[in-house]
Parts: sequence; structure tokens; C-alpha cells
Amino acid sequence: MEISIFNSSVNGGGAFVFVYLIICALIGIPLFTMEMSLGRKTQMSSVEGMRSLTKKGSPWVLFGWFGVLSAFVILTYYILTYYIQIMGWILAYLFKMISGSLAGLTAEGYAQAFVDFTSNTGAVAGATLACAIIIGLISAKGLEKGIEKACKIMMPTLFIMLIILAIRSLTLPGAMEGLKWYLRVDFSKINGRVWLDALGQCFFSIGIASGGAFIYGSYLKKDSDIPTDGLIIIGFDTLAALIAGVVIFPAIFALGLQPDAGPSLLFVTMSNLFSHMPAGNFFGGMFFLLVFFAALSSALGYLEPIVTTGTELFKMNRKKAVWVSLALIFIIGFPTIMAQGPWADIKIGGRNFFDFADYLSGNIMMPLGALILSLYTLFVWKFDKYQEETNIGASKFKVYDWWAPLVKFVIPVALIIILITGMF
Repeated sequence: MEISIFNSSVNGGGAFVFVYLIICALIGIPLFTMEMSLGRKTQMSSVEGMRSLTKKGSPWVLFGWFGVLSAFVILTYYILTYYIQIMGWILAYLFKMISGSLAGLTAEGYAQAFVDFTSNTGAVAGATLACAIIIGLISAKGLEKGIEKACKIMMPTLFIMLIILAIRSLTLPGAMEGLKWYLRVDFSKINGRVWLDALGQCFFSIGIASGGAFIYGSYLKKDSDIPTDGLIIIGFDTLAALIAGVVIFPAIFALGLQPDAGPSLLFVTMSNLFSHMPAGNFFGGMFFLLVFFAALSSALGYLEPIVTTGTELFKMNRKKAVWVSLALIFIIGFPTIMAQGPWADIKIGGRNFFDFADYLSGNIMMPLGALILSLYTLFVWKFDKYQEETNIGASKFKVYDWWAPLVKFVIPVALIIILITGMF
């Protein structure tokens, strides 16, 4: 959720939102339903599922492997060095807000407080470790007892808090200017970079070609309504991001702050913002709690395909698979952590470890995995069979005949362009 906020902040506000919605509708939903439908059909992880549909060694099994490896690489650099670490920061700021330890600071004081905290190795390491343990404990309990139960509590709470914060933000003097900036579509801002960023955000936010939709589909009953479930999942994910923008940008304009501050919006800028609001500690605590929930749900989603693949391929019990996966993620991801500091000058193809992992997963693995899924549907599964299989149990929203040009032409061509552009 928060990533799309930052993308819109540096890509022209409403221009990015407009492009993102188009991509979600025309590419995100069809690909998501393909992956979920295959998961439901096989009732297995993406690797074992694709093997059952074809055979061991078939090139189509690469879709399963690319999905698992994409999730693993994303966890080693993005979730570990970004999500889990920043989740630790968020957790720490949640307690700072509740305790009132940030109250009364100047704008410079908030910036210095952030620098002091992130420079405190022990505090950051402790908060990060706490988040990793929380993720492990929830994931170890399985989908129904752990992840599903946690999301049933987190997601409704997140939306309630978002709506309360959005109402509060819109009541600030001058907030309407921020709302206009956020919602106004400046077509001159829409270029190739915006389209690529929007597609990348769609892949990351929804979890396309990372094995997550395949795994969750494998837990579904044979008569479950996949098109409606896919629409609800993508719709609520997008809605949460849109409402979060309504929380942040009107408030930023109301206080005369910069909308393109990036991730520092979460800490320096937002802490400053809440200090100008009545009951600021309360609203600040709510804000950091909901962002923590959003990050936690994403981390759990990316971890699940790795854990399930481990239980199937290596015959591990779930708890062992979770902790072994997290240990491997930390060990292999250690260079990406060091790339933010002492190892910043060590390069692979002109990129440090963090940037190389970002390039490998975002520019190659996920688009290539999605392309393989698209081509499998086009040449092996065929549109008619995909439509028939996916529409089992569907009621109001279905895979319609007019999706055929999207599946046969638009999506494969778009993914090829994206893959080539991303690589070169």
C-alpha cells in the first residue's frame, strides 16, 4: 500500500493513479485469476502444481520456479532490508507516538530524532528482530490458524483506521489543495517510465508471478468464486492505497510540506504532521499501526509460497520450513543489508547487491514468470479452458468472452515489452 503512495508522490500524483488503475484492470486481474485458478486446479504449490499439469522438467514448470525464486529474492532484499527493517522502525515509532516521546519537537527536531534512532544499531536491530519473530510465529501456525486469522483482524482494523484518518486529514485548513493535486490527472506526466512503474507496483502490490496467488488458490474449494475473489482482493488493495493517499497528501499540503519526500513521509514528515493535530499521539499511533499491518500482510504473502514449496519438495513440517526459510532469507540477504553501508561499493554489473537483487526480481524474474504464465494459458491451457475452469463457481463477475483479446494479445505483448525494457 505505502509503496504506491510513494510512487504517486514522484510520478505526478493522479497521473500515476490513473495508469495504475488501468493496468490493474486490464493486466492485473486476468493474470491474478489465471494463477489462482491453476492453484485451485492442482491443490499444490506452484512448482509441484505445474509439474502435475505438465511433467517434471517441462519448460512450463519454470513459471513455478520463477515465482518461488522471485518471492525469495524479494524477501532477501526488499522485505528484509526494506519491509522488515522499516517494520521495525514503524513498530518503534508506534511506541514513540503512544508514549508521547516525540511531542513538542520542532521540524528539525523530528528529522534529528529519526537520524538518532536509525543510527542506534541496538534499537534498530531489536525492533527488526521483533518483527521477524512476529512474522515467523504467525506463518508457523499455517494459513487458516495463522495468516487468515491475523488478516481477519488486521484488514478490517486497517480500513477503519484509514477512514478515520482520511476524515481527519480532509478537515485540516488547506487540505483541498492536496486532494486536488492527488486526484488531478496531468496527462503530460504520463510517459513510459510511469507505465513501467505502475506495472511494477501492480506486480508487487498484488503479488502476481510470485507464487502467492497460486498458493492461496490451492487452498480454495473446487466451487469457489475465483473471479469475484480476485476482484475483491485487487479492489480492496487498490482502495486501501487510494484512501491512504487521501490521508497523506491533503495533510501535507495543509502544512506546507513536500509531497515528494518518499519513505521519509512515514517518519519525519508524518510525525511532524501529527504534532499539528489535536490528539496527535492517538492519530499518529493509529497511522503507524495500520502501516505496520499493511507491511506485515505483504511479508506473510511473500513468505507463504517459499514455506509451502519447502514442505512439499523437502518434506519438512511447516514450523521447520518457516524458520529454515527465514534463516536462509537472512543469511542470503545479508549482503543486501550491507549494501546500504560498508559494502555499498561492491558491484555486480554496475549495481550494488541491493540494486542487483531489485533488478533481478523486478525487471527479470517477475515479468518473465508472468510471461510464461501468459504463454502457458495461450498455447497449452487455451483461453476457452481457462475461461471454463476459472468460471466454475463464479456468479456475478466472470471471465467474459471479451477478455480473449486481452489474454491472447494485449497481455503477452505488454509483458514482452516490459521484460525487454526492464532488462535493457
